[in-house]
Amino acid sequence: MITHLRVRTRSRLPKALAVLAGAGIMVTSLPGLTGAGFAAPGNTAHFTTGKRCDEMHLGKKFPRTPANSGAPGSGQYDVHQGLPEEYFFGHDAKGFDALPPPTPQQKAQIKGTDKKSLDKEIADWDAKYAKSGDADDKAMAIYARHKRNQVTASRPTKDFKRWLKNKYITNQQNNHKGSAFERKTVKDFNMVGPDWLCEVTVEIRDKDGKLVARRKYDAYNQNKGQFGEFKSDGKYRRHQYKADEIILRHKDPVDPKKDFTKNKLVMYAGEKINNATRTNYRDLNKALQAEPGRAGNPVRIYQRQATGKGVFKQTKYTRSYPVMNPNPNKGSMGPINSAAFDSGKTFKEAKQYQREYIRANTRSALGRGPGGVDFSTLELQYVGNPVKGKGLDYSFKAGYMPDEDNTPGYGGQAKLRLASDAMFTWLALTPDKFWVNLNPDQPDKIMDPTFGKTDAGRVLLQADLQMKHDYARDMDPRKDPGKKYWDAMRAAGLPCGHSIRNWIVPKPAKVRVDENGIYILDAPLKVKSAPIDFTTPSPNGKCDLTKAQVQTSQRLVNQYILPDVEKKVNSSPEYKDLRRVYKSRVAAEYIRQQDKDRPSDFHPIINSNTVKRWPLRDANKNWTPRQTYDDYVKSFTKGDYSYPCEYNGQQKICIMGGVDFSKQPERKISRIRFQIEHPRLDTTTKTSVRAETSYRNTETAYLGGNGSGRLPDGGQPDPTPTPTPTKDPSTQPTTHTPAPSTPPTGGGEHPSVPPKAPDGSLPNTGSNTPVGLITGIAAALAAAGAALIWWMRRRKTAED
Repeated sequence: MITHLRVRTRSRLPKALAVLAGAGIMVTSLPGLTGAGFAAPGNTAHFTTGKRCDEMHLGKKFPRTPANSGAPGSGQYDVHQGLPEEYFFGHDAKGFDALPPPTPQQKAQIKGTDKKSLDKEIADWDAKYAKSGDADDKAMAIYARHKRNQVTASRPTKDFKRWLKNKYITNQQNNHKGSAFERKTVKDFNMVGPDWLCEVTVEIRDKDGKLVARRKYDAYNQNKGQFGEFKSDGKYRRHQYKADEIILRHKDPVDPKKDFTKNKLVMYAGEKINNATRTNYRDLNKALQAEPGRAGNPVRIYQRQATGKGVFKQTKYTRSYPVMNPNPNKGSMGPINSAAFDSGKTFKEAKQYQREYIRANTRSALGRGPGGVDFSTLELQYVGNPVKGKGLDYSFKAGYMPDEDNTPGYGGQAKLRLASDAMFTWLALTPDKFWVNLNPDQPDKIMDPTFGKTDAGRVLLQADLQMKHDYARDMDPRKDPGKKYWDAMRAAGLPCGHSIRNWIVPKPAKVRVDENGIYILDAPLKVKSAPIDFTTPSPNGKCDLTKAQVQTSQRLVNQYILPDVEKKVNSSPEYKDLRRVYKSRVAAEYIRQQDKDRPSDFHPIINSNTVKRWPLRDANKNWTPRQTYDDYVKSFTKGDYSYPCEYNGQQKICIMGGVDFSKQPERKISRIRFQIEHPRLDTTTKTSVRAETSYRNTETAYLGGNGSGRLPDGGQPDPTPTPTPTKDPSTQPTTHTPAPSTPPTGGGEHPSVPPKAPDGSLPNTGSNTPVGLITGIAAALAAAGAALIWWMRRRKTAED
């Protein structure tokens, strides 16, 4: 059905320019826009509709449109508060994401030279694969598709791997996921009956026929005058926004049926919308509300969290990743792996990948893109029960990037590998090797030689040195907290500071252990301090204090200095790697405990003292513990900073510190408390093993996988998409609160025997070591991580 409407619009260019300028959109690039207004008299609007929504997506026509049709509520941004939902779509191309380029022999098998002949070959190879199930037959069909791209595309992609990833696999995901989400949205919101039309195209042309704006809307309610846009990824498209801004301002002063200023737009989002989407449509809504004749919210966003899971058959050409995999011959699979390894190693590379994604994401069904995750915040949050032959499920948490198109996240591969390598390091090495020691008197005892060959050991030693520098900055008497400390020292009549040992220990870790695995809810760190003496001289000289004076000085350090240093350790970017490897240690200890009772794939690794699979990597591959030790000695003997202090004419400070996770207190979390404080986290975690998802409408992403090389995405070795049952909304209106669903059982079986600590506490390890978070250090050396503040501040009267 095609209808032509002639529409005249009133000029509102000044307001529109203000709105678009605030949203960062250049309206001058749009054809047909002049100083006279968005559309001069004589402009026409053209509608081209597809089919009724119920017929197109549900396969039947309903006699009427129910009263509860469309998005509920009336706010500009409404969020459905029901349980997270999931839907499935076929994605067999994903099963061939590691397919190598064709060999000369395989190229020779493809005889077609034009589209028609190549289409026939593709159909023949697909039919053969359907009958044989042989992955090599499907590979030939894919090779033929690539050749068709070379023959028919205006801009063919010659590089096969790039075409495979950015064209073949991405296009299938975009189309199949988009279609599945459209079906789900039509059903969930009762977009049935004669009022709802789908795939409505609107064009605005000027009197000369020149295109001003074109927009294809997923749905249109003829009775309410409401456009609907379905976004499974919750992310707007800039060119669509430009068209919306123009179309919603068109008006015919004579015919009210052609008055678009009465129309509304609703975006139906399936995932957490990003900041750019929220900001732009919020501003457009405000601008339209300020115009005469507008009522309510002309532009609305309704978010109903639903995770799309691609279903595919795993083949010998399915990509796996060398992280979180106990068996070196089997890689892991899952959304965190592909997201991290495809994120780009540098900002420049990430920008390139994100641009390619934007070009491919024609239906806005692919998610935020490779730059959508802030990998600098990536931490392991969950591991399931290890089962022999099945690895274990795992899930990571990270923040979203607020504007991934312009400032994409990157470096995911390095962060994921660090977390994975650290977990295996804690499993492989025996606890007597978990120590580091920065002591100026002990250059031969920096750390265990084997531990020093790992990134986990490097992170701990460098975090120790970083803490010394931060301690030094906080001792500066020219600003707080150092000023308060030295004021208090003067008030107490103390002429100088004392030798100090500072080190990092865990605070009570909050975990939940149930029959499925361990949830690492919170793992804060604490900075401790105690007096100590060293033989290595300080450049500031010596200051003798009585025992009582030392105790007073230590009390003031604890009161004024340590809280700020501890805050940095738990929140500053400089310690992100320390917090990352610490979470991995919690997971490793849980795996140790489970493996004791039921030997798993991790059994050969535990206490093997072999870390060749998890060495120092990339830019740190040539690092040695001595490098960090030498930096520390320089700091200790020459000082980090010079402060205005009156002691022998020198103004210096020397700092040392340490990290000690040899003992870990635990905070027991019951099931009820877990459900109250972290509602739906278990459901979110299970979903994340197979698909990226957000937690309860927050800016936090959960991405997981399985380390056995088994399918995480469909649940079964040869899955098929689960159809959505269709009921008649005209007789049985649906509500907007979905019933709880049972997650698929794929990703490994879980033993029915519960862990030893069903109340939520983490079991002990060894004979007397609580919670084995022996992530650390100094377990064998009493002086490990010793720290010295030698900052002399004498009064002239004291010196005299």
